[in-house]
Amino acid sequence: MFERIKSNNDLAVDKAIRVLKIGGIIIYPTDTLYGFGCDANNNDAIKKINSIKSRKGPMSVLAPNIRMALRWMKIGKQEKLLVKEKLGGATTVIAPVKDDIVSGLIIGQNQTLGIRVPDHHFCNKLASKYLKPVITTSVNRSGEDPATIPDKIASQFSNEVELLVDDGIINQGGSTIYLLRDKNWKILRS
Repeated sequence: MFERIKSNNDLAVDKAIRVLKIGGIIIYPTDTLYGFGCDANNNDAIKKINSIKSRKGPMSVLAPNIRMALRWMKIGKQEKLLVKEKLGGATTVIAPVKDDIVSGLIIGQNQTLGIRVPDHHFCNKLASKYLKPVITTSVNRSGEDPATIPDKIASQFSNEVELLVDDGIINQGGSTIYLLRDKNWKILRS
């Protein structure tokens, strides 16, 4: 059953966590766009997001902080310094990750994963309280522009998700995506 709650409601994070724990899908605000979210180790929920978006492939996750993101990554000390310089806010870093951090359904080539540490009060609270990777992928169907208006998001996706965390209109464009390869950065989206 679909529910909508304001992002600044004291119950918003707990409601989102309850949905994640039962394998449901949430739509939540980030500092750039609204994102579909689910537990990044729940294959059924991941398949549901892929079905909603009409796509398959790698997806990014939220991390509660840079320290945790670095613990998930399978990189050396020098590369960790590079990641610390880039990760945070409207930036996604794709880097090799350790086994069993997330489902193989969202892992990219060469055992890589996109990780974000957004600067948004709801994301920060959710990631800090849930402590497991949460999917973050734009709210849209493949080939369409990301949805930015909560009323339109609710009318389009209310039959496919359990919770919409409403933070008003968000339209900052997607995050900048950096791929870490051979101790160098490649910009995949800016």
